[in-house]
Amino acid sequence: AVDESELLTVPDGWKEPAFTREDNPRGLLEESSFATLFPKYREAYLKECWPLVQKALGEHYVNAALDLIEGSMTVTTTKKTFDPYAIIRARDLIKLLARSVPFEQAVRILQDDVACDIIKIGTLVRKRETFIKRRARLLGPKGSTLKALELLTNCYIMVQGNTVSALGPFSGLKEVRKVVLDTMKNIHPIYNIKTLMIKRELAKDPELRTQSWERFLPKFKRKNLKKRKEPKKKNTKKEYTPFPPPQPESQIDKELASGEYFLKERQKKRKQMEEIKAKQADAVKRRQEERNKAFIPPKEKPAVKTKKASTEKKIDIEAIKEKVKNAKKKKLGALPEEEVKLKMAADEKKKKKK
Repeated sequence: AVDESELLTVPDGWKEPAFTREDNPRGLLEESSFATLFPKYREAYLKECWPLVQKALGEHYVNAALDLIEGSMTVTTTKKTFDPYAIIRARDLIKLLARSVPFEQAVRILQDDVACDIIKIGTLVRKRETFIKRRARLLGPKGSTLKALELLTNCYIMVQGNTVSALGPFSGLKEVRKVVLDTMKNIHPIYNIKTLMIKRELAKDPELRTQSWERFLPKFKRKNLKKRKEPKKKNTKKEYTPFPPPQPESQIDKELASGEYFLKERQKKRKQMEEIKAKQADAVKRRQEERNKAFIPPKEKPAVKTKKASTEKKIDIEAIKEKVKNAKKKKLGALPEEEVKLKMAADEKKKKKK
């Protein structure tokens, strides 16, 4: 009895045997061809490396033609072509060359265990400025993010214009496509790179290969750091009513309501003159009040009364007199009386000796 999980998994180091002429001795029935256009700036490089392309495709018996006038590359099968999938690989080769992938990397597509994927990212973001920023995020500072992605997926990645060309094993291409699409959806590639690093370590353990890895993988939650500022004026919706709003009153309606409409012309003029005179009187009154403000004296501050010197604390005059006498006796820098007497006695002794 063999375990089913072992039958479903591919053994390590197993490779599919190469397709030889013995597998298809009679060749192909029909001739197939593919063509692709290339941009003007690739013309010089393709012209230089085209002999190498013809040599590489010649080993698989596929013809390659370069048309510089139309700006196109064409690959065609021959009578000697025995591998039916060789033309598909040749088509991918010219597509990669057109997307600025160097020949040294693009020629790897002719190997059995290597595939390619050209991801179109030009239409995923509306604004051009946002697209350029997210594409730069995929590259990282000095291409560090792209290099880390290449090491984790074992793929060669080329970001050029509106496309991302990837070349490598099928499992790696699947991860590259996910990371590129997530980056264009504003998910930073570092999150996917962290997940890939954990998966790489988990794959080394043979016991964990058959288990679910969800408990080991990080779960990143989206955070809205910038909160939307609430507007100062909030427009509140009014309750819906099927009836239209009331019609605004006209001047005649207002006159009818107040009774002015039925007055004579002379009475109307008199009323208007009275209103004008009343307005003029109010204006004159306000003007007079403004002028009178200049004649209103300012409020004076209350005078501060000086406090009499308190006679509570009595001064000791006798003590002050004694201090003054002592100060007069002591001259600045002079010696005390005893020292002066001793000095005079010493001077007299010296004079006697002489």
